[in-house]
Amino acid sequence: MSWDDSTPWSERVFGALPYLLPLMDAIVYGDGQYIMRQFPTITSIGLLPIIPFVQIYAQFIRLIPFAGLILFMGLFFAVVRNENISRFIRFNVLQAILLDLILMVCNLVLPIISQGIQLELLTETLFNTIFLGIFATFAYSVFKTVQGQYAEIPAISNAVNMQI
Repeated sequence: MSWDDSTPWSERVFGALPYLLPLMDAIVYGDGQYIMRQFPTITSIGLLPIIPFVQIYAQFIRLIPFAGLILFMGLFFAVVRNENISRFIRFNVLQAILLDLILMVCNLVLPIISQGIQLELLTETLFNTIFLGIFATFAYSVFKTVQGQYAEIPAISNAVNMQI
């Protein structure tokens, strides 16, 4: 689904910001693990612009119990369910929330898989795939949103369209 050039820049910026949430949660799979250790220069340059957001988010999570749940509920009820906010922003916020939910499932399942298999290569492959997948989705979504278009991610965008 395409959006025309009449999308205001403020909506484009507010539509792109929520994609930081799944990216910051995916850094766990890259930071101190495999890919950032193998390619420290490339990943530090690629993630340099979001370092202040990551630091603020990390402090927020450490200081407030259930901060992730509070943020999730706040975004869902204050933005996604608010009919006064444009559909473009609500679409992007809900899509970012669903990406973050996928990461939450990975956070629950991967420790079980990595302990049960005990293969470093498989664990490294899983962690790198998750990090690179979320990073690519982040880059694509932000690029499309800044252009004023909907970022169509298979299956996730269909679920978002059914909810909005």
